[in-house]
Amino acid sequence: MNHKLPAFGNHSITIILSLGVMILGMGFICWAMIGICAPHYFNEQAAKNHYAPSTTDTTLIETGKSMYPIYPVEGENIGKLTIPVLNKVLPIIQGTSERDLTKGAGHYSESVLPGEKDNCVISGHRDTFFSSLGDVKIGDKIIAETSAGIFNYEVTGMRIVDKDDRTVIVPTEAATLTLTTCYPFNYVGSAPNRYIVSAMLID
Repeated sequence: MNHKLPAFGNHSITIILSLGVMILGMGFICWAMIGICAPHYFNEQAAKNHYAPSTTDTTLIETGKSMYPIYPVEGENIGKLTIPVLNKVLPIIQGTSERDLTKGAGHYSESVLPGEKDNCVISGHRDTFFSSLGDVKIGDKIIAETSAGIFNYEVTGMRIVDKDDRTVIVPTEAATLTLTTCYPFNYVGSAPNRYIVSAMLID
């Protein structure tokens, strides 16, 4: 007896083609969803890794968790900066845009936050919040108060650098506070230099 293979009719071919198109369509949808979601996931992970503390960082709380679980957003008031010798108490604003610097001393967002190990950079205008920064001397105290606590710094030095000098924002091994403003203080127009005050965390 001869057995013939069953022949596919037009109806069967239509069903197979339809299934193929559906599977292909679902594949494109999955690929598109991966393309949309993946960048958000990796950006979030990168942000977490960027601000995650080192387990050997002695200026972080003993659990190894960051002193700032929620990183501040641009324009947010994150605390206050007290300079006793100048009798000044200044708001610390996250960011150094022109708008931020009209509200207080601006924290350079690519530097660590007050109290953390490394270089915390805070800038202010020479004709407003940091107008008398030149009167600060070695040994003077500077206090930064934020949601993470109260941090006492002692001034270790002052210097004048060119406005394009990037060494002001380089990382440091110890917990350092760097205050910057334009210089000369009485200069008219865009000042060519920056006045820098460096301080070390002592408490």
